[in-house]
Amino acid sequence: MWDRLAASDPGLLRLTAGLRTVTAIALTLAVLAALHVPVSQLVAGAIAAMVATFAIREKQRAQQAVTLAVGLPVALASVSLGALLNQRVVAGDLFFVVLIFCAVYGRRFGDRGTALGLIGFQVYFLSLFVGATASVLPELYGVICVAFACSAAARFVLLPQTPAGTLDRLRRAFRARLAQLLATQAELLDAGPEEAEKVLADLRTGTARLHETALLIQGRLEDGTSDPAVARLLQRRVADAEIAAERLGLLLLTARSAQRTDTLTLHLPGAPLPAGGELPVRDQATVALRRDLQALRLLMLRPAGEASGTALAQVRNRLLGYREEENLPPAAPAVQDVFRGLGEAARAALGLRLALDGPQDESDDTPATARSREELDAEDTAIEISEGSETEEAPPTGLKRPTTRAAVQVAVGSSLAIAGGELLSAQRWYWAVLTCWIVFLNTASTGEILVKGYRRLLGTVLGVVAGIGLAALVGHHTWTAFALVLLFIFAMFYTAPLSYTLMSFFVTAMLGLLYTLLNTYSLSVLVLRIEETALGAACGVIAAAVVLPVHTDRRTNELLVAVLDRLADVTRGAVDQLSGGAGGDLVEQARELDQALADLRAATQPLTHPITPLRSRRNTVRYVVALLETCAYHGRSLAATAELLPTHPSIAADPRLRGACARIVHNIEAIAAHVTDPKSPARIETGSSIASMLEPGTLRTPRYGRVTDRVLRHLQRLDEAVSGLARPLGLAGGPAQPRK
Repeated sequence: MWDRLAASDPGLLRLTAGLRTVTAIALTLAVLAALHVPVSQLVAGAIAAMVATFAIREKQRAQQAVTLAVGLPVALASVSLGALLNQRVVAGDLFFVVLIFCAVYGRRFGDRGTALGLIGFQVYFLSLFVGATASVLPELYGVICVAFACSAAARFVLLPQTPAGTLDRLRRAFRARLAQLLATQAELLDAGPEEAEKVLADLRTGTARLHETALLIQGRLEDGTSDPAVARLLQRRVADAEIAAERLGLLLLTARSAQRTDTLTLHLPGAPLPAGGELPVRDQATVALRRDLQALRLLMLRPAGEASGTALAQVRNRLLGYREEENLPPAAPAVQDVFRGLGEAARAALGLRLALDGPQDESDDTPATARSREELDAEDTAIEISEGSETEEAPPTGLKRPTTRAAVQVAVGSSLAIAGGELLSAQRWYWAVLTCWIVFLNTASTGEILVKGYRRLLGTVLGVVAGIGLAALVGHHTWTAFALVLLFIFAMFYTAPLSYTLMSFFVTAMLGLLYTLLNTYSLSVLVLRIEETALGAACGVIAAAVVLPVHTDRRTNELLVAVLDRLADVTRGAVDQLSGGAGGDLVEQARELDQALADLRAATQPLTHPITPLRSRRNTVRYVVALLETCAYHGRSLAATAELLPTHPSIAADPRLRGACARIVHNIEAIAAHVTDPKSPARIETGSSIASMLEPGTLRTPRYGRVTDRVLRHLQRLDEAVSGLARPLGLAGGPAQPRK
């Protein structure tokens, strides 16, 4: 059960965020209740504690403490101005717009600037929500100080979270998700025609979730480890395990069919299974295959401390033995390839275990296991920290800077929301401003803002319906209402990364209870919230579309070019190293490729959303992203293979690979040039297939060494995927040019 929880919430990040916020609020309510403060101040304290907890995002505890300490005077100043300007409509509105601009502009100063901006805005909103006046400011000062103190107690004492602890939980989540993916691959062995499509969909989901966890680990390595060499080693081992698991899935799909499986099958939703039947049920080799898939899953799950005795050592030795040709069972070539994949996955599991758990007992090692350990030790010794000689591009300035542009946009949108909101309600106009503010958080294009506004409106409508029923049930039972508020706040933070609609639902249901506590609840108030939310979302979209707009097409094109540039760098560097040159820091280049692809995937969500009316375009975008994920897989695989070259005497550089790579890199660069400027004269080159270099040769005596053979197959798949990208992007091809 713990592994399931770790897999569903990598690093327990959502659980920790929800529990910490609820703990801070509950502690604040307990202290304030002991002081016998009125209900309105209880509500103010709960909101202040929530803001003080969720606004701070730094990973290091010392930085968090400084931000929390600086945030307290910001909160006191904000609530003071809110109370003093509450009755001065024009001055209050003008200050609110200036505050919103400064809060958004502060994001350019990193996590601390973002946190202080959030605290300033949300506490000003708090003063409007509870109707603060100058006469109650001393009490509110005390309430806010208690809230910040309770937030600090929850963060640093009751529920402490260190970067190293978070990284450790993320590594456990990676193991758990890897084991889940292996369990799905085992299901694929016996899946008949009726179940095959569902298992394939689960396989895609499991592969994507494993990659998501790998990205989370990469983002936490710098803060979670004290030694850069350890961080690089962990990054390498996690990448090896991810590649080995994905390759094993592809080999299983190929073994089921009569043809080699395209990597695109694992990344494109709805892609059909390759033609062919299922594996023989009673074949001796496939029985061993089922057994060993489960054994590999067990190896991935069990930490070193739980792996006492010799049973797991014997399993590990058997799986690593499949890396030797003489240990492969008699079976069809495609099934033997799966056993080879099992051996490579077992090696990746051993490397992961050594990186995570340290040295282990080697007394039961077979020669095959000892060789794998020697290879891993040689790789660990060869890892050096790159000095990073690349020069960074100058950041944009003025209105081209994203934070400045967003600040201007949200200030204009908030001005419209204030004007329209006051026409709807002179008392609750701030709901429109809050919605306008929120739709600009973590968005970068008009399409993203439109989708976020739609999701918030949908969640609000559903939350109003729930709020009506809850208000009738709770009535004036104060502590029952506060208990439900805490439950909804936990649900809000736990579901926020998964569904913005669900989060909005819990927020609105919670507000219905707060209105009940403040004795201001009525059906008309909740209906007004829907109207103000719709108005705020509309104002945000209008501002984004009219003021310094960043259209979704432009945003996705920029990110697409970034992905292609990173892909060209990884491919060129990996093949250069495999050809005998120096490829640079391939692990870091692969990480940059993964991050660029993640940014593109997030930016294309408005184009692939179910409500988009452009169905053909949605399918095209999904196809392009799936092709890029396929390219990234082969790029990572090439980089991982190239990293083995300096430490493995059995792998020799092959200068012929450089010629096979030249056309691929040219085509990637041509596509990037075409996306940047459709009038670019660049054309992709076509010619003889890289696969032709693989023949003649047999399984036992290939024309090239087995590693070179695998590299050529990755290059072939990469060449096919890059050529496939050119078609939906409207780029014509031409004959290959002679190359030196």
